[in-house]
Amino acid sequence: MAGSQVFALPDVGEGLTEAEILKWHVRPGDVVVVNQVIVEIETAKASVELPCPFEGTVEQLHVDEGAIVPVGSPIITISGSAQVASDEPERQAVLVGYGVRESGAPVRRQRRQVVDEEPGEQEAPAVQETPSVPEAVAAPASEPRRSARAKPLVRKLAREKGVDISTIIPSGASGEVTREDVLKAVGAVPRPVSVSNERAGERVPVRGVQRAMAEAMVQSAFTAPHVTEWVDVDMSRSMEIVQRLRDAPGNDDVRITPMILVAAGLIRAARQYPRVNSTWVDSATGADVVIHRDVHLGIAADTPRGLLVPTIKNATDLGLVELARRVQQLIDTARAGRSTPADLTGGTITLTNVGVFGVDGGTPIITPGQSAILAMGRVLDRPWVVAGQVVARPVMQLSFSFDHRVIDGALGSRALQSVAEFLRDPALALMLDGTIE
Repeated sequence: MAGSQVFALPDVGEGLTEAEILKWHVRPGDVVVVNQVIVEIETAKASVELPCPFEGTVEQLHVDEGAIVPVGSPIITISGSAQVASDEPERQAVLVGYGVRESGAPVRRQRRQVVDEEPGEQEAPAVQETPSVPEAVAAPASEPRRSARAKPLVRKLAREKGVDISTIIPSGASGEVTREDVLKAVGAVPRPVSVSNERAGERVPVRGVQRAMAEAMVQSAFTAPHVTEWVDVDMSRSMEIVQRLRDAPGNDDVRITPMILVAAGLIRAARQYPRVNSTWVDSATGADVVIHRDVHLGIAADTPRGLLVPTIKNATDLGLVELARRVQQLIDTARAGRSTPADLTGGTITLTNVGVFGVDGGTPIITPGQSAILAMGRVLDRPWVVAGQVVARPVMQLSFSFDHRVIDGALGSRALQSVAEFLRDPALALMLDGTIE
């Protein structure tokens, strides 16, 4: 179909309502083809590149970089455009990364079922498939839409200060205009006199992942009644296992850390006590506790975009080395800003490592949709009583927060002790489990 076509911002994840325009890869007058990446956006879940559904010439960009746009709003118009024709009328063209749109009646909630701690005897709860989304990848180098390169917040600052950003000489490492460049450009402008002696600090908009994280933490803290327990563990034998795995042939490219053993211990505890691997579900007919058959382990990661929790799906199927590889892959991907919404959803229980910041422990907040989270502290030499003698031993503190609606104190204590017992002697625990002979 010839003429002009308007491309509206799609819902690239399940239930998203808005996204921020991070970077345009095209500008008016550019010729585009179907599935060419035209814009990078940031949602509450991930940074995503959108492919173009039309071919033709860019007529107009409807929104600027840095703007937050509701789903369904026009973002670009392509003139003389046409969608890819399909040989079969009943089939729709598929854009790279989107998948085919589901059709038919919406999924209805199944009748309420009582789920006990033997998930193998229950029918699996109905789960609505999450639509495929474009994979979040590093934005390729391209000519910017404007003559000056700058981040959205820097452009916003320039607009607020009344400075034409294209007139500023950039000093950034990649030739971009920085916040300091903007402030230098307005340095001769007198600062307004304030009634108080306090100087206003920088105001940073809370958007994207950071806003979603903040909302989720508030929801969790004020919805689920949190209980936190902690225990100190002698990590002597765990540290020996870590060193032996590091020295084993073929593991040179794998980061083997104590966190891998803590993760293995948490997975083992979730299998031993399935109710800690569950979700509280409210409905019009009452509440259910859905106990998940599989353990999808979330790993909290500190990234430039804020706290992200990528998920290792079906973690019970992994050995220690493969678990280490998956943790390394997920964290590296998250820190590089390439995590997809699918990577950041679907977790059933979470592990967070506060020890990397030199912290012993804390009271972690449960990830919404889950019932428990384990925090591991730093490994520190401390006095420890062994056979009646005080000796120095590497000790770690574990902090276990759980939803008291789902997990009572007895069950939470047993699950925490299960992790601690595993870490005291991982080799023995694995032999008893039949994992190693």
